[in-house]
Amino acid sequence: MLQVYTGNGKGKTTAAIGLAIRALGAGRKVYIMQFMKSLAYSEQEILQGFAPELTLRTSGKPFFIAEEGTLSNELRDKLGDNVVVFPKGKPPQDYVELIKAGFDEVKRAVSSGNYGLVILDELNMALHFGLIGRSAVEELLEKVPKHTELVLTGRCAPDWLIERADLVTEMKAVKHYYTKGVEARKGIEC
Repeated sequence: MLQVYTGNGKGKTTAAIGLAIRALGAGRKVYIMQFMKSLAYSEQEILQGFAPELTLRTSGKPFFIAEEGTLSNELRDKLGDNVVVFPKGKPPQDYVELIKAGFDEVKRAVSSGNYGLVILDELNMALHFGLIGRSAVEELLEKVPKHTELVLTGRCAPDWLIERADLVTEMKAVKHYYTKGVEARKGIEC
């Protein structure tokens, strides 16, 4: 089955990690690739402790990326060096190459047939920013073994992916303390 966790609400990665724990408990091997993330999140340390049953990889840099015009000047100033802003449709080439290398690793992991669950965290955003193309993802979807559950997370899941998925969960933001200026807190958001 293909599962997609999307939407502007909090909890997409958290839900995928919960599923990984459940799969491990059932004796399945798990592979997680976190796109657009470096090893800077609290859950990563504990997840790495599940090796060799769980493989955790990252394909990102220690900063965010955003298209021009999507951030307020205030937020852009606040993020400072933690964000790289690029013209719409022209993501940084080094980031495109980094995501491609991570995706190539995913293809090898999927084709190995060794994993009962594969989680591609933030792949939806990599698609949204043009860091990876639709054709590459569709090609991967065709090659997923029957026994492998595939989960794609991230905001902005494209309509074609939602149509193709067997399960789609949209996390809806009803209220979030971020709007009051509360930054990401270690152990809760990061």
